[in-house]
Order: sequence, then structure tokens, then C-alpha cells
Amino acid sequence: MDRLHVHTPDKSYDVILGEGLRHHLNDYIVSSYRKILVVSDENVADYYLEGVIDGLADGREVHEIVLPAGEASKSFRCYERLLDKCVDATLDRNSLILALGGGMVGDIAGFVAASYLRGIDYIQLPTSILAHDSSVGGKVAINHTKGKNLIGAFHHPEMVLYDTEMTATLPLKEKRSGYGEVVKHALLSDEHWFREVMERNIDDLTPEEVKSDLRRGIRLKALIVGEDEKESGIRKHLNLGHTLGHAIEAELHYGSVTHGEAVVIGTLFALRLSGLDAAYELLEDWAKRNDYPLEIVNELDEANLVDRMKLDKKTMNNRIHYVLLSDIGTPFVTEVEEDELLQQLRQFKDEVIQ
Repeated sequence: MDRLHVHTPDKSYDVILGEGLRHHLNDYIVSSYRKILVVSDENVADYYLEGVIDGLADGREVHEIVLPAGEASKSFRCYERLLDKCVDATLDRNSLILALGGGMVGDIAGFVAASYLRGIDYIQLPTSILAHDSSVGGKVAINHTKGKNLIGAFHHPEMVLYDTEMTATLPLKEKRSGYGEVVKHALLSDEHWFREVMERNIDDLTPEEVKSDLRRGIRLKALIVGEDEKESGIRKHLNLGHTLGHAIEAELHYGSVTHGEAVVIGTLFALRLSGLDAAYELLEDWAKRNDYPLEIVNELDEANLVDRMKLDKKTMNNRIHYVLLSDIGTPFVTEVEEDELLQQLRQFKDEVIQ
């Protein structure tokens, strides 16, 4: 078992990684929570919901709600459903929300916890590789039709309990999505880890490879969040690949491409803008070998994508700010002119579909 610590001015908590943690939740969740609402999605619930509820039911009143799987559930409609469930279950400020799922579940459940009764406790129980990024750091949100994560808050979990056994049941598409964030973390860290990840085959990952990448990614995230909790400085670097990635997701209405797949496309484009040709070629080859849908950018209008980017959280005074790299492990944020983005996107589209 690994225990990593997140320390910020507003909150300190542990991220605990281990096999089978879901079978021992009462060892970690304090007994003062008399009511718990477990939020999950249809895919995860089929595998794990019953066992988690059984493990929590020791003298507690446990409620459950299951959302449709997929990013489209990070919506106003599902947010309202969850709030209705909180009211119907008469949760109070001594109640707990448990987010059992991937990034979508953690984001919306955390946002409900942030806003219900002006804030109650929640715990992240991630089930995906992707959630090693989203479950740490306290950023919770839902999507707007015009942009991703535009409605949200900073609300840290009480802890993150990462049962690494649950990543074994992920479908290939979700493993591919999760490694979009792993690639980002590796590029923000050092060339050795990046080249190591470029040797990974998504359809043949070993448990040891996954655990190693999860630990390193969470350690990096905890370090950055501890230094910049509210994204006023270096935390912006964690948006590498996300400016275009989020625009792609929004343009496709949060359905046909996963978050991590879109982030890989966005990261490839960021490497192109950065002029890091060797890293670009490595990532392009890796993405094609692992069947990332790079060709999807050819279906999208570059002017529409730029308009979506203007709604990015880093945009100021309607001017787009981008996370780029001067070298692997050396990120920076810079303003990119709209005309340059349009030109670069047109060239990028011509390259990636070959």
C-alpha cells in the first residue's frame, strides 16, 4: 500500500493506493458519518457498487444513485438529479458523498458535495486510470454545452482511496483515455519517464506499469497543487493538451471521443506549437500504435475549435493562453494569437490524418 499526502493552505488529505481497498472502507471512513450517498455510473455499478455498499452498511444509512456512463452526464440535468437525491435522503452536514467511478463521477459528485448545504464532505474512490489526475486537487465541475468544466468549484475530498484492482476491469478505450493524462504528467516531469511511457502498449499493460505510472502522476499532481492550490500559477501547467482537447470534446458534444483521447490530440498539437519535433514524432507514433483517433480532427472546423478555446479557463480578455514546453519537464504559459492558431490547426489537420 502507498500513502501520498496532499497539503494545501485550505486542506490536507491522503491519497491511499492499494489492492482491494474497497473491501476495507470502514477502516478508513470515520464512523461519525451516519448517512452516506454513493454516486456511481452504470458501467462501474455493475462491477463494484453492491460490494461497496455492503462494506459500508455497518450501522450506517447508505443511499445510492447511478448515472449514465460517459462525459455527457456531467450536465445540469444530472447535477439536479443528484441534488434531489441528497434532499430526498435528508443528508445533513455530517453526511458523506462517496464518488465511486472515474473522472466524470468524481467531478460531478464533488461539485454536488461543494454546493449542497454550502458544502459537505466527500471521498473519492476512483475506478479508472484517468481519475488519478481528476481525483486529486479539489477541482470539481460540470460541463456547459459551450465548454467543458465551466461551472465548478474548488472543494477537496477528505481522502482519495485508490483501489488499483479496479483498473483491471477497464475496457481498452478507458485505458487509452487514462493514459492521455499519464502522457501529460510524464511530459511535465522528465524525458526518462516520457520515453518509458512511449514504450507502453495500452492493450498489454502490466499491473506494475499501471501502479508505477499512477504513483508518479499523483505525486506530481500533489506537489503542484500544494504549491498552487487555486491555479494562479504553476497549476496551469496541468492544462497541457487540454485547451484543444476540451475544445474537441465540446465540439463533439461529449460523446464520440473520451477525455484522454482528446487530451492526446491536444498534447500532440501543443508539442507542435512548442517546436519539440522529436517529442512530437514519438507521441504521434505511440498514439497511432495505440489506436488513438487522431483522424477525428479532420472532421472539425478549425475556426469553431478556436472559438471553443476562447472559453478556456486560461483565456483572459478574449485572448487565448496556451501551455507549451520549452523542453520536456519545462512548461510555460504563453499567449497565442488567433490567426496563428488557425494556421497551425490547418497544418496539423493535414499532418495527423496521413
